[in-house]
Amino acid sequence: MFKIITQTDDFVVVAKSAGVNFHDEGQQGSGLFSQVKKQMEKQFAIADLYPIHRLDKMTSGLVLFAKNLKSAQIFGQLFEEHSVEKYYLAISDKKPTKKQGLIKGDMAKSRRGMFKLLRSMDNPAITQFFSYPIANKQRLYLLKPHSGKTHQLRVALSSIGAPILGDPLYNSNSVADRGYLHAYALRFSFLGIMYQFILPSDEGEYYLSQSIKDKLTELDQPWLLNWPK
Repeated sequence: MFKIITQTDDFVVVAKSAGVNFHDEGQQGSGLFSQVKKQMEKQFAIADLYPIHRLDKMTSGLVLFAKNLKSAQIFGQLFEEHSVEKYYLAISDKKPTKKQGLIKGDMAKSRRGMFKLLRSMDNPAITQFFSYPIANKQRLYLLKPHSGKTHQLRVALSSIGAPILGDPLYNSNSVADRGYLHAYALRFSFLGIMYQFILPSDEGEYYLSQSIKDKLTELDQPWLLNWPK
């Protein structure tokens, strides 16, 4: 389900596997939060754990949990101020209407649990992105969300004609061994210390391809890129 990447007295960073729900799924078993909490209590005698943000079931990668209430409150404020930088990797096998830029608009519920991007800008979802050609006529997307809407990145790429490979909702006709969205990097300042975490995916045949590995050598500090406005 997960691997512990690092921990301090205040927080723990884990790597979530693809296909794991964040919350419990009833008879289908415990979700990520319950499993991390259980291991932290068993292995490190840490009784309290606070979820800070979440990932969709299909999404793998970095997730942050607070180990005490004060830290949870601080992180809550950081996320509210958009002071936690998050970077994601996605793969699509469709040609986008634009290859880099800004995707912005309000989001609304659609059908079958889906969401759609609107033209209005009352409380918009905002995503910056780059894309790069890779093998198999696919494109790798590096995404930087500036808001935390449900399905934001999945809807953003779908809106430019490039739904994520293996996405069961927005690209249901695609055949893949997983949904190709991965929480790749986190960067934030906590109590005066700057933290940054980078984690390429080790799940999925396309993420493990040589063309992806070669490209990620150029993207190992995504916060230094000249992001499109």
